[in-house]
Amino acid sequence: MTSASDIHSKTVLVRKLESIATFSDEERQAILSLPSQTRVLKPGQDIVRDGDTPSQCCLILDGWAYRYKVLGEGRRQIFSFHIAGDIPDLQSLHLHTMDHTLATVTEATVAFIPHQSMRELTMRYPSVGAVLWRDTLVDAAIFREWMIGIGRKSAFGRIAHLFCEMYLKLESVGLASDHRCPLPMTQVDIGDALGLSNVHVNRVLQELRGKGLITLRSNTLVIHAWDEMIQASEFDPTYLHFEQRAAG
Repeated sequence: MTSASDIHSKTVLVRKLESIATFSDEERQAILSLPSQTRVLKPGQDIVRDGDTPSQCCLILDGWAYRYKVLGEGRRQIFSFHIAGDIPDLQSLHLHTMDHTLATVTEATVAFIPHQSMRELTMRYPSVGAVLWRDTLVDAAIFREWMIGIGRKSAFGRIAHLFCEMYLKLESVGLASDHRCPLPMTQVDIGDALGLSNVHVNRVLQELRGKGLITLRSNTLVIHAWDEMIQASEFDPTYLHFEQRAAG
């Protein structure tokens, strides 16, 4: 039997998925009733590792996580950042061996949902399965935008684009408003995500501050000039495919 706390924890998943789709009351209740086990993880702790064959998906309930891979000499490439409501390893339902690692950025509360329960949900409610598929397609669209940034944008454009993206993702699920949002990633994290050195990231952040575009202090980002940030980074939110946003 699903406990009240389990149901409450799944509301973040419903909130996330309803930013890109809509559900019937029955479908929403089926998602809320998914069984799970919840754990609180420390910052920098691996959730699932490259080469693992997991039997469950993880849902971020609180905190931040990121996907990464380590190359020779300890060089790290970050592929994505994840917030409450995300299921960063949803692909493990069908790709049985992990080809990268998922870890926490901050202390994070994570719910682990058995693969079998996810499969039963999607078989019983095909439209929910379609929404989860849509979520993975949006994930792929974000990867494409990051590839464009790393391949063709300036360091200034890459960082400004990342800030715009993270703000809108947080706003869409009610975790940000008024162009203010949490941003707990370090300069090293930003550099490893965007292919930049720590020195280069520092210079761009100083430039963004110097131009009055942002304030970044105590893991909180404030974007003072949204239109200028969009223009500087050539940011077009179409790739995020939002259908609605939570009230922030």
